[in-house]
Amino acid sequence: MMNLSNQQDYLANSTAAIKRLSRTIMLAGGEFSLILACCNSVKTQQQILNSLKEFSSADIQEIMLSPSAETLYTTIKNTIGDSRPEALVVKGLESVAAINQLLLSTNLMRDEFRKNCHFTLVLWVNDEILSKLVWLAPDFKNWAASTIRFDIAHQHFIESPALSA
Repeated sequence: MMNLSNQQDYLANSTAAIKRLSRTIMLAGGEFSLILACCNSVKTQQQILNSLKEFSSADIQEIMLSPSAETLYTTIKNTIGDSRPEALVVKGLESVAAINQLLLSTNLMRDEFRKNCHFTLVLWVNDEILSKLVWLAPDFKNWAASTIRFDIAHQHFIESPALSA
């Protein structure tokens, strides 16, 4: 169980990460940029997204990938059509059945994102998807300035041997 100090640290870290995410979206100014938002809890992802939408004045759209999604680029283009959000949040990567193939194709299609996606692309990933991105889509992943983590405090709390004694 998390004590009050850890809860306060977690809230402060989450708030700072949400502000950083919002600021990064605003700074992109209609150009393609890639943000990796890492959180291992789907429930927490949604809470953070709700807070982001409250905090940010940006036009933020979100899409949920289906387990049968085969390509990220085509799925995005087919879903948003001609709309031009300031940011597009993509959720559901962890549920894609053929995730390795989707990531390989994303790496091959990376230049199309830059040419045709004039918005910030926020990919919600968990640790497993993040490590797959490193191995299967390194060129695409390298476009992300850094990964914004949302569950460090909670993970630290769970993994710390001193706290579990």
